[in-house]
Amino acid sequence: MPRNSSRILAATAVAGLAATTLSITAATSADASGGHPRNKPTVVLVHGAFADSSGFNAVTQKLVRDGYPVIAAPNPLRGVASDAAQVKALLNSIEGPIVLVGHSYGGSVISKAAAGDKDVRALVFLSAFVPETGESAAELSGKFPGSTLGDTLKEVKLPGGHTDLYIDQKLFPQQFAADVPARDAKLYAISQRPIDQAALGEAAAGPQAWKTIPSYDLIGGADKNIPAAAQEFMAKRAKAKVQYIQGASHMAFVSHSVTTASFIERAARETDK
Repeated sequence: MPRNSSRILAATAVAGLAATTLSITAATSADASGGHPRNKPTVVLVHGAFADSSGFNAVTQKLVRDGYPVIAAPNPLRGVASDAAQVKALLNSIEGPIVLVGHSYGGSVISKAAAGDKDVRALVFLSAFVPETGESAAELSGKFPGSTLGDTLKEVKLPGGHTDLYIDQKLFPQQFAADVPARDAKLYAISQRPIDQAALGEAAAGPQAWKTIPSYDLIGGADKNIPAAAQEFMAKRAKAKVQYIQGASHMAFVSHSVTTASFIERAARETDK
């Protein structure tokens, strides 16, 4: 091999090693600090019924890319009070300010979980319930015409007298995710998590966090689970800052992930203290 070629190969190898070392060092430094500036709030994402945290993947990617620490909270979907207690325990483990986000039934959960929590700077409701004390998800979804959820549900009887509710997989795409690519909607239908029927009928109890914490509400105009009129009613009552996505389904946070992430970041910026 010509001597010049040997020198070029050697130089390339050294440069490659240096680049690899730099990448490892940068990654290590990012990991050591959590990979995020400490002055940004932690975004906690709470999924709703018939879903899991994987639906937040695209939203999470943008938030993390923009420097926000993110935690996707597991929502048991067993009952508003018990689910809220679990989310509240998670919130108590987080240091610093928090932006708490809830989708659908998750809105009922965060309204309870954040009550009295001074670290929660903003509540962000995504096609979500924003209940007043004494109201249930079932009551609110039927307050205005337009919800077709009931006709799509399948019951699974559980030991102890409880009943789990699923959306029929064949009906899931049109009911829950009409503006999501069909291939993805079918996967969400398969991976959906059931909710205890009693949870949808459980009345909100105690103080609701939206009465004291700034609220933001992202409303999908073509939501077949929670009619837009119901979402508008709840948002107005909570004095929430509202953004509409015309034609968006109940999974607007999936079909419009960039808009959703930007809306969450807006809440973080505007409530920065």
